[in-house]
Amino acid sequence: MVALFWLIDRLIGLYIWVLILAALFSILAAFGILDTRNRMVWTIGDFLFRLTEPALRPIRNLLPNLGGVDISPVILILVLQAFRMLLGEVQMSLFHVFPY
Repeated sequence: MVALFWLIDRLIGLYIWVLILAALFSILAAFGILDTRNRMVWTIGDFLFRLTEPALRPIRNLLPNLGGVDISPVILILVLQAFRMLLGEVQMSLFHVFPY
């Protein structure tokens, strides 16, 4: 059972890194540093978009228009980090084991 908590924690950590990469990709593409007409660059961007958009869209719908600034990745990262902390507390209370 401890392995399940470990796996969930690692998957959340991996998804946080995907969110950071998607935000970085978006910024670099917006400033023209990455050429999205390149097929490989477009494929990576599309992959990151498909992984992150289902989680970010509901947050974007709740946020007011901030004039081109998208803070939804930051909010989602904070929520995921809070969930990781809660997961660690649940693991400690169930098994009396210190996480990782």
